[in-house]
Amino acid sequence: MSKLIFVNLPVTDLARSIAFYESIGARKDSRFCDDSGACMVFSDTIHTMLLTHDKFRQFTSKKIVDAKTNSEVLIALSADSRDDVDSTIGKAKKAGATLDPVPAQDYGVMYGRSFEDPDGHIWEVMWMDVDAFLAATSPAA
Repeated sequence: MSKLIFVNLPVTDLARSIAFYESIGARKDSRFCDDSGACMVFSDTIHTMLLTHDKFRQFTSKKIVDAKTNSEVLIALSADSRDDVDSTIGKAKKAGATLDPVPAQDYGVMYGRSFEDPDGHIWEVMWMDVDAFLAATSPAA
């Protein structure tokens, strides 16, 4: 069985966050949703749990940082192509995201852009031609 990842994020407005993540292509799994949290599915193995601050506090005694002013984590999602990167970024823009809080990266064999969700969580979307990258970075190259 493949391992799953659940990225737990504190959010200030659950309904707004659900709408944002649906806009960029995540699917809400209503089996794991209530008025304090929602499971958003990116793929069979990648899920994001959007949790109200009250719910998030049940899992940690640490202060919840304001991700708009403090760094907490950079979350990266793979994309199937350069066009897929740009398509996801375009969806994020239409949903109200702040684009490219991390400068865009274009190395020919690797391309990435980023966005901030409504709560300031930074998501990077990245494509890489793995074979070309390995050929370019091998000791013989």
